[in-house]
Amino acid sequence: MLMTPGPTAVPEPVREAMSRELINPDVDPVFQGIYADLVDRLESVYGLETDDSHDVVVPGGEGILGLEAAIASLVEPGTEVLCLSNGLYGDGFADFVESYGGEATVVDAPYDDPLPLEDLEDALAADDADYDLATMVHCETPTGTLNDLAPALDLLEAADGEVLTVVDAVSSLGGTPVPTERIDVCLGASQKCFSAPPGLTTAAISERAWTAMEEHDPHSLYTNFLPWRDTDGGFPYTHLTTNVVALDEALSLLLEEGLDDVYARHEAAAARCRERGAELGLEPFADLERCSPTVTAFEVPGRAEELQNRLHEEHDVLVATGLGDLADDLLRVGHMGHAARVERVDETMDALEAVL
Repeated sequence: MLMTPGPTAVPEPVREAMSRELINPDVDPVFQGIYADLVDRLESVYGLETDDSHDVVVPGGEGILGLEAAIASLVEPGTEVLCLSNGLYGDGFADFVESYGGEATVVDAPYDDPLPLEDLEDALAADDADYDLATMVHCETPTGTLNDLAPALDLLEAADGEVLTVVDAVSSLGGTPVPTERIDVCLGASQKCFSAPPGLTTAAISERAWTAMEEHDPHSLYTNFLPWRDTDGGFPYTHLTTNVVALDEALSLLLEEGLDDVYARHEAAAARCRERGAELGLEPFADLERCSPTVTAFEVPGRAEELQNRLHEEHDVLVATGLGDLADDLLRVGHMGHAARVERVDETMDALEAVL
């Protein structure tokens, strides 16, 4: 049983959709309609069905493509970027910025702390502050932390409404509300809360972000959102048709259930996971009020790999360890997408209890 925080378990209707006869996206006009339906469904998940301030695009490429493409599309030598971070992926934005010649200013906090709002306020108030772009992460999957973005977005808007915002919502979109209407580039991916296979990036891009991309004129093709703005005449490269059909089916299931019910299901699964963990003497890495409804990272100093292996070998339950410096100190249970069900959490925690 797959209980990792991405890729997540793919339900049977999505697997069946993947087995349909292959469509050629370059010559079969049917594919344009499938892609259009997919975009419409994603607009609903992003909360943009009645808001035309953003365009939704779906390039072919795993979620990291979206993070890099956002930077590649908006950053050039000399671009000033403020990277707000309290986790591994927040730190990673600065690496992308520097690789494309930008100037990254990292405003960070320890991984077990909230976003550093006072430091952000100081950075924005500095005499030499002239930021073009700000990056942040909604759900830091490696630590199971859900960041409250509203205060940071408030500060950015109050200090300088011209600063573009890029948010990694890869592990939260579809599992908990995301304030997309306040974000210029909001990034998602197929393999997390949507429970489709890895292979597609999703992005909701504001009009002013498109304008900035056009002014920068990115030189790459693959890590470039601009060619995806208008695909009526064809796609920039051969699209991943099977992945597109799978994600379309996955979103159909999600919207049929209803977003409010989906969010409630994630909250219930998360609460059950932490309740069962507490009974076993396990504590989440993040404070309870900042834990994500999509993933729980339990502290198991020095034992994560051992526990992961035993769960898999003895109970056929696959969870994840931590990443980076916390690789062997955190055991991560992914209760997102199709796996966000109390009965699946109970089966996982029964196995963990037996192993412990």
